[in-house]
Amino acid sequence: MSSLNQLHHTPTAAPVKPHAAPPPTEPQTDPSEPARPINLLADLLETKVAATSRRIDIDPQRVQQGLGQLVLTLVKLLHVLLERQAIRRMDGGDLSDEEIEQVGLTLMRQTEEIDRLRRLFDLEEEDLNLDLGPLGKLF
Repeated sequence: MSSLNQLHHTPTAAPVKPHAAPPPTEPQTDPSEPARPINLLADLLETKVAATSRRIDIDPQRVQQGLGQLVLTLVKLLHVLLERQAIRRMDGGDLSDEEIEQVGLTLMRQTEEIDRLRRLFDLEEEDLNLDLGPLGKLF
């Protein structure tokens, strides 16, 4: 018990006060110094955002057509992939004559429906062929 009393009465060190950080100061800017890169980047970004906001076209008809173009492009891509898979399966002998006939009819109907929707959105065939830059055209 006496060791507990000793611990209880042992003087402790005074609490350490953290060093106060110096108050923030405004950076000194010298007109003869070149602008800091962060300021240049912020100015460039602000200019680009302002220019872009003036160019955004939110006409509902154009938005609908753009969305239709995107969806039809994806549908056409899937259609092309299905065609290629069907050809591989036919060449590999995996399909019976009846299955080949069924796949052919299905792909033909898909093509007709894609063309119908393309005309509905007033799109040309080339509108569905995205330019992938250095990779070339999608189709």
